Amino acid sequence: MFQPKAHNPGLAVLLMVTATAFIAATTLFAKALGGQTLGPALHPLQVSHGRFVFALLGISAAVAVMRPTLTRPSWGLHFARTFFGWGGVTLMFAAVTFIPLADATAIVFLNPVFGMILAIPLLSEKVGRIRWSAATIAFAGALILLRPTPESFQIASLLALAAALIMGFEIIFIKKLSGRELPIQVLLINNFLGVIIASVAVLGVWQMPTPAQWAMLVALGLCMAMAQACFVNAMARADASFVAPFSYGTLIFATLYDIAFFDQIPDVVTLTGAGIILSGGVLLAWREARLRQRAKNTTS
Repeated sequence: MFQPKAHNPGLAVLLMVTATAFIAATTLFAKALGGQTLGPALHPLQVSHGRFVFALLGISAAVAVMRPTLTRPSWGLHFARTFFGWGGVTLMFAAVTFIPLADATAIVFLNPVFGMILAIPLLSEKVGRIRWSAATIAFAGALILLRPTPESFQIASLLALAAALIMGFEIIFIKKLSGRELPIQVLLINNFLGVIIASVAVLGVWQMPTPAQWAMLVALGLCMAMAQACFVNAMARADASFVAPFSYGTLIFATLYDIAFFDQIPDVVTLTGAGIILSGGVLLAWREARLRQRAKNTTS
């Protein structure tokens, strides 16, 4: 019988922040693969295919070394989680090809807000006025980043917004799985199913990568495997509504990568929108911490 991980909010936060660094790195690699710097641009479906293939190889190697005791998986939950994860990451990879990493990441990382909203009907979590206020603030920041004017609006921003919604569903299924099975089993099955889904989807667009693109696909997959490991373990150690907002740390790493590798300095719109989204996430995290402390004081 699988024993859930001990509740440890501090460790959960550390794991989530570490995951954000790896996640931002995968978008950096995806942007390079979708451009012309390493050879002919690869289709987002092929980039996400490489992400699942090489993540599966990395996780399989870890399983071979660790030799964990695997249990009977919840195939329905696994398939739903993987399908939404594959769809979200593919849309994300498509978006970063056309718009700055910071913009795409800020929009996509509305997914904790979508996850919070979806947790109401799917996880029976209660959401009070402060948490709704935090969600409203975050959505206001996203509206700014969408730049909804004829002169500046980009369709790629809607791809990022769609990715955020789809990843919000993924958060729900990750949480449902985190208390049932070992994290390493969740990751193994997720990437195994992801390879199947991505392999079917890529058939019509696959092309032979250059050596440099192969190397970057490997790096992308391994970074995603590390990000997943940290993410799933974080979700297993605290409530989804508490941990998820810390994934906004990806905004910081994405901005740094933009500056370092693409010489893209965030403009006022990017800084304003991202800052407002981050403020909503911080408010949400602060509220959860207060509620947890209040409950602890009541029972002590």
